[in-house]
Amino acid sequence: MKKETKQNEESERRIMRAFKRKGWSEVKANDSWAIFKIMSEFVEGFEAMQRIRPCVSVFGSARTKPDAAEYKLAEEIAFQLTGNGYGVITGGGPGIMEAANKGAQRGGGTSVGLNIELPFEQSSNPYVDKEKSLHFDYFFVRKVMFTKYSQGFIVLPGGFGTLDELFEALTLIQTQKIARFPIILVGKKYWQGLMDWITQTMGSKHAYINLEDMELFSVVDKPEDAVAAINAFYSKYMLKPNF
Repeated sequence: MKKETKQNEESERRIMRAFKRKGWSEVKANDSWAIFKIMSEFVEGFEAMQRIRPCVSVFGSARTKPDAAEYKLAEEIAFQLTGNGYGVITGGGPGIMEAANKGAQRGGGTSVGLNIELPFEQSSNPYVDKEKSLHFDYFFVRKVMFTKYSQGFIVLPGGFGTLDELFEALTLIQTQKIARFPIILVGKKYWQGLMDWITQTMGSKHAYINLEDMELFSVVDKPEDAVAAINAFYSKYMLKPNF
């Protein structure tokens, strides 16, 4: 154990020495080249996504197993979305993402996957349309694609990544940086604790949000209710880009 600790410490020292030799100028030069990579991801993403029909993004855990109730729920939601004229966008990976792409493909609808390379979990699922499978290195570029080209978010149980997408969209809508679109959380039992904390602690106790902000999203249990919420929104507002 001590030997392993010493090896780790020596490795860290070598990295720091290499970084110091590299120098600040080289770091800045690498940052400049990164700008071109970021620009290329935006351009490629915009060109690909602007050709697709109106879509709804479906989020949830990549760790959800195919025999789980949430997996079947996501597949059915996506299937019903395609029956109502919407395509489906996911992160392109396993779990809930795979289920939603599978449901979209089963319904004969558009099935988009915005994939990203991760140290675990993420690999492209086989239900994404081949010509609609995009790959990203940068999370923030990928998130722009979700937000700009989605006509709604349907959020099933998930972890940090799912919450990241959810709260980013809520923040942008709350601050009027993007046009409002429907956000539907699926699974009342799963989300209830978070909803109570937002209402009671963030809202009533500390007034860090207005309680009216809770109207920016809805919580449902059934696939038909999730799809109905999307349809209800667009019975009042026309389909359009979000920013």
